[in-house]
Amino acid sequence: MTGPTDGRPDPDALLRTAAQEGRGRLKVFLGAAPGVGKTFEMLSEGAGRRRDGVDVVVGVVETHGRADTEALTRGHEIMPRRAIARDGRTLHEMDLDAILARAPRLVLVDELAHTNAPGSRHAKRHQDVEELLAAGIDVYSTVNIQHVESLNDVVASFTRVRVRETVPDSVLEMAEIEVVDIPPDELIERLRAGKVYLPDEATRALSHFFSKSNLSALRELALRRAAQAVDARMLDDVRALGLGGTWAGSDRIVVAINELAGADTLVRAAKRVADGLHAPWTAVFIETPRAAHFSDIQHRRVAAAMTLATQLGAAVATVPATDVVTGIQSFLADARATQLVMGKSRRSRWFEFLHGSIVDRVIRDTPGVTVHVLPVAAGEGGRERGRRRPAGWGTPAGYAVATAMVAGVTAAASALFHVLDLGNVALLYLLPVMAAASLYGLRTGLYAGIASSLAYNFFFLPPVGTLSISNPENLVSVFVLLGIAIATSQLTARVRAQADMAAASARTNAMLAGFLRKIAGVNAIDVAAQMICDDVRGLLDVQAILLVPGTGTQLEILAASDPAYRLDTMDTAAATWALDTGTAAGKGSGTLAASEWLFQPLQAGSRVLGVLGVARDTTAAPIRADQLPLLGSLVDQSALVLERLRLEVEMRDVETVRTRDRLRAALLSSVSHDLRTPLTAVIAAADQLDHGTTPELVATIKTESARLNRFVANLLDMARVEAGALTLAIEPTDLEDAVTGAAHDARRALEGHAVRLDVPPDLPLVRADPQLLHHCLLNLLDNAGRYGDPGTEIVIEGRHRFGELRLVVRDHGPGLPPGREAEVFETFRRLEGSDRAAGGTGLGLAIVKAFAEAMGLAVEAANRDDGAGAAFALVFPSHLIVRDRAPEGLT
Repeated sequence: MTGPTDGRPDPDALLRTAAQEGRGRLKVFLGAAPGVGKTFEMLSEGAGRRRDGVDVVVGVVETHGRADTEALTRGHEIMPRRAIARDGRTLHEMDLDAILARAPRLVLVDELAHTNAPGSRHAKRHQDVEELLAAGIDVYSTVNIQHVESLNDVVASFTRVRVRETVPDSVLEMAEIEVVDIPPDELIERLRAGKVYLPDEATRALSHFFSKSNLSALRELALRRAAQAVDARMLDDVRALGLGGTWAGSDRIVVAINELAGADTLVRAAKRVADGLHAPWTAVFIETPRAAHFSDIQHRRVAAAMTLATQLGAAVATVPATDVVTGIQSFLADARATQLVMGKSRRSRWFEFLHGSIVDRVIRDTPGVTVHVLPVAAGEGGRERGRRRPAGWGTPAGYAVATAMVAGVTAAASALFHVLDLGNVALLYLLPVMAAASLYGLRTGLYAGIASSLAYNFFFLPPVGTLSISNPENLVSVFVLLGIAIATSQLTARVRAQADMAAASARTNAMLAGFLRKIAGVNAIDVAAQMICDDVRGLLDVQAILLVPGTGTQLEILAASDPAYRLDTMDTAAATWALDTGTAAGKGSGTLAASEWLFQPLQAGSRVLGVLGVARDTTAAPIRADQLPLLGSLVDQSALVLERLRLEVEMRDVETVRTRDRLRAALLSSVSHDLRTPLTAVIAAADQLDHGTTPELVATIKTESARLNRFVANLLDMARVEAGALTLAIEPTDLEDAVTGAAHDARRALEGHAVRLDVPPDLPLVRADPQLLHHCLLNLLDNAGRYGDPGTEIVIEGRHRFGELRLVVRDHGPGLPPGREAEVFETFRRLEGSDRAAGGTGLGLAIVKAFAEAMGLAVEAANRDDGAGAAFALVFPSHLIVRDRAPEGLT
């Protein structure tokens, strides 16, 4: 059997392989329970890699006091942990930044499911590991099977213990898994010997979690999960290489669903087979052209079977194909399935002689796949009393048009008979056959073929006007014409069916593309929700409603295709069930089917964001079987969009909190440092007033008081920024006036320096808050006056180049330590290297950065290119520059 790729690599598998380039490799040591030796095995393999010359460090290892485990850490470079103060305690976590700076080839990280202490960059340790992998660092880690997210409920069902720390399955899917396994009896002996827990803890553990039955079940889960991971990676590799075959490392089950009454029986049988083999399974419906003529009852059967399969844990798929056998074979090849469950209805021998048996063809033409055949009801499928769609026998209009075309060709051939021979007349009759088959289907084309043969015989073959044939050669011509007509109509009808399927697929893809294009750029959740409801209504011809969790246990309507819709008690119960369980509920499902709505959960990862309900104003099921794939795609894409919008809101909130925390720290630092210097000077000068007032002391008091007042004003503005209450008064500002005013107010700080203002008067105006800009310039000039060498020149330069305007303050002094220029803007940071740093406040440049960013400016620090000293720049981007500067005297 040839797969659908025909030996070509699978594009999705190639993309996944390419995405791993440049990333580190993750290896997880998976255990059934604590104490099986995961950490020991990880350290042993890490030591072996280190002996091979690999740069290995220990990021974090929990030895739990085990001597043999601690012995294995000797010889490894162990990264110091980061201390985090929390509620009067000091917690120690893996120092992610230190490991990234160290950049080893391999890092050993114990307990992958660990939850980090509050204040860490990531909430979970597996997120730290993902950042290490993204940096190209290989990671070895450990985890127990009960911490796998998808198995959390299963483990809790028999251990009666639900762990709160879990690892998403996606982390294990990208990892190489090594199972660390020992028999349950040996693990129990280790527990009793005190090699896992302390004696008191071990006694309690043996009577609860570590019973032999629990350990056996956990061991089976671990082995099964590892086998699934190996199978998934193997399939990805063979698809990326375009290799054929089933590659049956483990069983993969497929059940073929049909429209007959026993479809649900097939699904349940496949579930039993999959459970017995512990194998993944998929329910597939082959959508052929005859599916367009299903009755409403048949559509509901297919939809119900697909829903049942989803509830029982199967993946579902709908495959368009020209015939059932081709579709099944194509899907089996793509899924690398090893077993197929399908039904066989009871047909007459005459029917099977004419049409063949689908089951027989699948068994004969699909080697390497085990086929389970179940008998299903046959008769009901053809005797339903429900409303049927236009049948494959054609329509009266089609037969009328075919008759008219045959009559037209007969009239044209009669008119041209004197110039045409009988062979060419016969060829003319192929035209209505092809046209009828193309426009109205196979049976109408066959009718046109028979009518053409009769017309050709009656009007053109001697004796004319009768259906008898005198010349045997003419008899052969009639049968050849009839055969060609039948073959042509069949081929034409098949091409038409393929074209219809391609058009339907193209329409579906276009619908999804249009849907995504419309909602991809939306930034408001309520707007996106309303667009989702409107598009679902337009694409599926249903009513749509989107609900999200509200206060308490209530659901609230976020959007609806008709704002007047309200849900009754049964509908609300179905929606709540779908939200709580993450499975479909309502009409057409197996749960709360009395509801008029079918509710689908909008699920992103393990989180259900809301539910999407669909309904029709008829008694039919809300969604036909052929619409289920489109609905599923719309639900998945809608969930992704809502998740993106939710994360954007959370990121904005997090960034706001981070900014406020930084500013709050600046305020706390300033209370004890920034105010101390001017206050000390004021107090000292005031003490001297007792011995006689002098002009110098009065000047000192005034200067330092003004300086203190400036600090207080800055602190108040930063407090407003921290509280989110700072109101910017952005207006066109003349930089020449701003620089002149700041130099005048900072003249005391600039004493002993020559000040040169190199700000051209023709510089364009800029949009800024004059007061905050004044504070920025004062702090920059104060910094230059303190750090510049006495008697040197301080330059304030303004330049408009390359679409941006730069205002630079340059001094002649010790400059900045190379490579640490950006550190000067950190709160309460004074770089060593000058004894003048002791007189600094440690907050001035942090204030400059905070105020500049509040106005949308950038701030830079660097050493001068033309000599010793530092240069600080305020950069105005192009959108803050007023292009047209009004001439002097005009406003």
